[in-house]
Amino acid sequence: MLDYDKEAVRYDASRGGEPRAVAAADAVLSLLPPGTAALLDVACGTGLVTRQFAARRGLRVTGVDAAYAMARMAAARVPGAVVIGDGRRLPFPGGAFDAVSAVWLLHLLRDPEEASAVVGECARVLRPGGVLVTSVDKATSHDVGSDIDAALAGRPIRGAVDAAARVGQYAAAHGLTPAGRARFRGHGQGRSPRSTVADVHRGWFTGIPPDSASAGRFAARLAALPDQDVPRPDPEFTLHAYRKPPHA
Repeated sequence: MLDYDKEAVRYDASRGGEPRAVAAADAVLSLLPPGTAALLDVACGTGLVTRQFAARRGLRVTGVDAAYAMARMAAARVPGAVVIGDGRRLPFPGGAFDAVSAVWLLHLLRDPEEASAVVGECARVLRPGGVLVTSVDKATSHDVGSDIDAALAGRPIRGAVDAAARVGQYAAAHGLTPAGRARFRGHGQGRSPRSTVADVHRGWFTGIPPDSASAGRFAARLAALPDQDVPRPDPEFTLHAYRKPPHA
């Protein structure tokens, strides 16, 4: 897993910046019911999306992130509304929020038990009738049928902790029911061969140890592709929403 304290300084530039943040915020907001007033953004990162929530819907937004460097950047963008905290033990009372967003979080977790614990905490801090919106199938969103995907074929891939079916199981285990889906474009995240080689060597692909022989083999395949600095198509990300029963 990447060190997100170190990743913070380059995170926005490498993840599509404002266009991706706008697309993500629009998609999350499309799944929130009328009357939503208080939103918790779990794993808010640098706060780009969190700021969009606050600016365009007039929500009372709170951001939380476990990485100090990320939370510090988010706090500069959404002053007075960001705290440091672990998604497995959210530092908020039960029923404190009308909605919770957890975008690009579950895929980072070690195993289904940990992911289920995070979903459970999100459910706990939701008021009855509130909605959780989370991303699913993050890794496969980047498989766009490009020559880069072909070059990476055969790499070890662990079972996705954020697979849609699994996330539905986590939600059901904590009393949440399906409440809608949305998709959005990951603007600026189309991979180029050269950038993907760099990702291989910095541990982005969890099944390829950065300093291993297999990393060298995959890097060589990527380096042989044409148009080394031309991005391939952007990914399309998927969100699922889950509602807490009104009389929970």
